[in-house]
Amino acid sequence: MHKKIYLTAAIFAVLAVGLGAFGAHSLKSQLSPKDLDVFQTGVQYHFYHVFALIIAGLFYKSYKHHYFSYAATCFGLGIIFFSFSLYLLVTLPLTAIGDEKWLAYLTPLGGLLFIIGWLFVAAYFAKDREKIYRKTTKQNEE
Repeated sequence: MHKKIYLTAAIFAVLAVGLGAFGAHSLKSQLSPKDLDVFQTGVQYHFYHVFALIIAGLFYKSYKHHYFSYAATCFGLGIIFFSFSLYLLVTLPLTAIGDEKWLAYLTPLGGLLFIIGWLFVAAYFAKDREKIYRKTTKQNEE
């Protein structure tokens, strides 16, 4: 499972770098400063949660608890709903595709998924503190 999480993080990292460069270079002359800020906010949270995916993968590998796979799922879906809705929200008006206003409803859903993902991480550590302490102590003694 942790390898799937790492692969997902790597793919999302490639996309974050590519989209960040696209926004900084190709969109700079086409978007208003406000829309460019919105796009960059998407990139920023996209990157943050790539690192969150890596952390979830590391924790899953170490602790083998399903909360970390749930957290990783929330982080991945959060990137899709939050960041990609922002990317599309500001770039679709540059095309003749149509009304993009409905995308604004996906952004808060993505933010909520980010929060839920972090709550899974927090719940594990709040619930199993003693077990974590024993495991860490045992590893240090070896």
